[in-house]
Amino acid sequence: MADSPVLCVVGELVVDLLPVPGADAGPEGTAPQYVARPGGNALNVAVAAGRLGAPVRLMARLGTGPLAPHLRRHAGLAGVDVAGFIDAPEPVSLAVVGLGPDGSPDYGFHVLGAADWQWTDEELRSVLPARTGVLHVGSISSWTAPGSDAIAGLVEQLHAEGSTLISVDPNIRPMLAEGPVGEALGNTPSVVRTRLDRLAAHADVVKVSAEDLAWLDAPSDLDDAARRWADRGPALVLLTDGGAPLRVARPGRPLLHRETPSVTVVDTVGAGDSLAAGLLTGLLEAGVTSRAALEAMADEQLLALVDDAALVAALNCTRVGADPPSRAELDAARSTW
Repeated sequence: MADSPVLCVVGELVVDLLPVPGADAGPEGTAPQYVARPGGNALNVAVAAGRLGAPVRLMARLGTGPLAPHLRRHAGLAGVDVAGFIDAPEPVSLAVVGLGPDGSPDYGFHVLGAADWQWTDEELRSVLPARTGVLHVGSISSWTAPGSDAIAGLVEQLHAEGSTLISVDPNIRPMLAEGPVGEALGNTPSVVRTRLDRLAAHADVVKVSAEDLAWLDAPSDLDDAARRWADRGPALVLLTDGGAPLRVARPGRPLLHRETPSVTVVDTVGAGDSLAAGLLTGLLEAGVTSRAALEAMADEQLLALVDDAALVAALNCTRVGADPPSRAELDAARSTW
């Protein structure tokens, strides 16, 4: 890892409690059963990239409690460098997940006072790899104080140095961005949007979902929204919309649409994270670790990476929870699409 650029992912570690199918039936239905699975945007992205063979370090604050060692082990088993973990005195974040008829998740969060939001400048500097080729930040930790300021400061520093590709995923969780729980975390819609504006202004890649945009901008037209986000500063905007075609926006270029693979969906937990990991792994492998290199990519080369990323996400959706494919599984699936 020391000899090659590294994908560095900064963010939260969350334990997802997923319902056991059918366990809410019968006399025990008033106490449904759950399975604890490692989750969180940053962990999911790092694990997906690690399974694809990318050199990846996860920078995360590992909280206390009996589930914490399993989070570290989950990352390590995927080949993720866990030297970026900070042992923190605060508790691990917890999300109780419900699933809709289409497999889409609904979250109930237990995160007040959790470890993930407490980053300091010193902590981030102490675990940042010397050769960070790509930095990915996003989700709750990127827009929740006090750690969000430290993360934004790191993004601005690396952006100014110009030798690291910066990737941002808003990954909005409305319950934590507004309302009583959000306010307990110090979050309101205006505060969260301001923090994300600061990150987007220094981002080279933005992966954003239609659900995110519904909360952030409430656009009437997603094509127009993708173009507008590209005009805000990123060199590449990848807009997802469930199983609908991906929108690929680059400043000064025509908007592109890309079909996604059709699969039997078990659930969509971790799909966006897997997509981001597939794209960033492809960019790292192609040697695209600066804005200039990304801007120089031909559409055909970029779209090939986008197609691979979409396949990574689709394969994840065929399994329970965030369970992205290995490199071998991705290679095998390419021949069928």
